[in-house]
Amino acid sequence: MGFLSERSKYAVNPLEEDDAIAEAIERKGGEIIKLNRGDPAVYFPTPKYIKEAYVEAISENKTHYTETRGVRELVAAIMGRYRRMYGLELEEEDIVVTAGVSEALYMLSSALVDRKDRVIVFKPYYTQYIPYIGLAGGSEYLLDYKENEGWSIDVDELDRHVRKLKHKARIKYILLTNPNNPTGTVLSRKTLEGIVDLANEHNLLLVSDEIYDEIVFNGARFTSIAQVARGIPHVILNGASKNFDATGFRIGFTIVPGEDNLSKELKAKLADFASVRVSANAPAQYALAEGMNNVIEHSRAIRYMVNEIEDRVNFAVRLLDENKHLSTVRPRGAYYIFPRIDLKQLHFKSDKEFVDSLLKSKYVQITRGSGFGTPGHIRIVSLPPKEILGEAITRLNEFCRRKR
Repeated sequence: MGFLSERSKYAVNPLEEDDAIAEAIERKGGEIIKLNRGDPAVYFPTPKYIKEAYVEAISENKTHYTETRGVRELVAAIMGRYRRMYGLELEEEDIVVTAGVSEALYMLSSALVDRKDRVIVFKPYYTQYIPYIGLAGGSEYLLDYKENEGWSIDVDELDRHVRKLKHKARIKYILLTNPNNPTGTVLSRKTLEGIVDLANEHNLLLVSDEIYDEIVFNGARFTSIAQVARGIPHVILNGASKNFDATGFRIGFTIVPGEDNLSKELKAKLADFASVRVSANAPAQYALAEGMNNVIEHSRAIRYMVNEIEDRVNFAVRLLDENKHLSTVRPRGAYYIFPRIDLKQLHFKSDKEFVDSLLKSKYVQITRGSGFGTPGHIRIVSLPPKEILGEAITRLNEFCRRKR
């Protein structure tokens, strides 16, 4: 028997697995174009007014432990944002501030999932979903987004699987990512309404990761689960990282709006988990409160960022469409592209082999689709300026031509 715990096997992050290769190349003087990590603050500096609020919080000595649920200024700002954007009336106890959505996922699965419990997850999925379910002792039940239908969800298929699964195991929740990482899909209101009806029929909890809810483009319209799930137990995850361009702040939050018994029990237990870890980053909480409350400055910053992202994503897709070995669904949200690769024609055994070979020969770092649960694909982050994106995709296309 090994010294490490059995659950330690879940501590794996596919987004970083090729960093050692990249670092070795860089030590020898090579320059890597990195399209593997979705960090907007690298290319779009965190807005000045948010940074100034962070500095002001430090200068006012707001560097101590805070209320475990989150500072009241931020909790009030979250309440105001959801009232303003989605017509959702919240109470303070509905909200728990976390160290990013990552900690929110950890708390959620720790509060809900026991051994042999199942969580319905759609693939491709965000890489951190699966480890937290496994660490809690449960397991994922994977269903596919429909790639040939724009990475949509087939609600009838979901219903068939729920009916089959509920006779074998406890289903703790259905996890949605909207807009989606890694595909850039934005779920339609009709699809969300269908999922809500299904959850109501089967008495299931819905969890919606909406961290990209303002990064929507190409004619898409975002619908929050809060707008369609009134009266149905649900959880919303969001934070500072994407819409407010502050990934390093590590501030997220959970919202549990319901007044049913399940929701009341869950929000109380999430608050307990928050008290165990003491508090989130204090100055960053005050800074995010200003980010939400200063609507004029935020509107200006998010509008610029989304316009730039839309231009860069569409530019990258046009270049990828020139590659006959890739098949790409045009994204409508977030900033990722998730092409399918013709591995057979390119003589690769796996998407991992493809990604590693591209990095070593062309110095372009992307992520394998199998890390998101969908082999035979790659994820490309479209945040860099077009000259960098263009160079990277030109190298990718040339790599495919030579391999063929």
